[in-house]
Amino acid sequence: MPAFFFLNFSFAMSSKFFSLPGRSPIDPQGFTFHCHSEVPCFQTCCRDVDMLLFPYDIVRLKQCRQMHSSDFLKKHTRLCEGSHPFFPGLKLLLAEEDDHPCPFLGVDGCTVYQHRPSACRTYPLERGVEQTGEGSPLRIHYFMTRHPYCLGHEQKHTYTIKQWEREQGLDEYNYYNDLWAEVDAFFSTNPWAGEGKAGPYQQLAFMVCYNIDSFRVYVEQNRLVQQFDFSKDERRRISRDDAHLLRFGFQWIMHVLGRKTNLVKK
Repeated sequence: MPAFFFLNFSFAMSSKFFSLPGRSPIDPQGFTFHCHSEVPCFQTCCRDVDMLLFPYDIVRLKQCRQMHSSDFLKKHTRLCEGSHPFFPGLKLLLAEEDDHPCPFLGVDGCTVYQHRPSACRTYPLERGVEQTGEGSPLRIHYFMTRHPYCLGHEQKHTYTIKQWEREQGLDEYNYYNDLWAEVDAFFSTNPWAGEGKAGPYQQLAFMVCYNIDSFRVYVEQNRLVQQFDFSKDERRRISRDDAHLLRFGFQWIMHVLGRKTNLVKK
């Protein structure tokens, strides 16, 4: 069954992750892969796919579909187990047809291609984020993954990782996914211990991370940005741009939960 398993570890990876079946190190000289409409397996990976969505993925997709993030979550996502027991993840909700296609797969291909999720952009690579301790710099690991149905590996086109990142437009996605990895690593410490599953702070964190439009209303109603020392330009960006708001939200929710951040109170 075609499946994406996109690695985005928010905490230290043990050596077992480097030797799982179907995953291999990438030659520093590059890797051979090419996906295009003439490959017989084209769009196979867009069906029956098991795909995690990260916060920035949802921001881009809901913007592309011109949907309120609450509506997008209801229509296109389902709750799943996250990378640890203390905060849930979200997966793409597939169409109910026999082959369970991606809901954004059209007759001519992907209808959200410019805004496609991280996993689609990264495939056939998997990207692991390792943090060995609070405040330590993130270490990035890439792996090659192979699925039996994928014939793109047989195409004679070689990329380095940097070339692949550039061609797939991964820089911005990786930036926000790395911010999310640090947040998720903090969540793995169970900062809401004692309030129970889906308690008020966890629900607040869920809104911040996944429901950006509802968080914007919350920010405006509570004048959150005005409580911190931001430049006029940064306040303007947060007020107008969902990505900047998401970055602020990551910092703010960790601040609220007791993590030291770069936010400076007025």
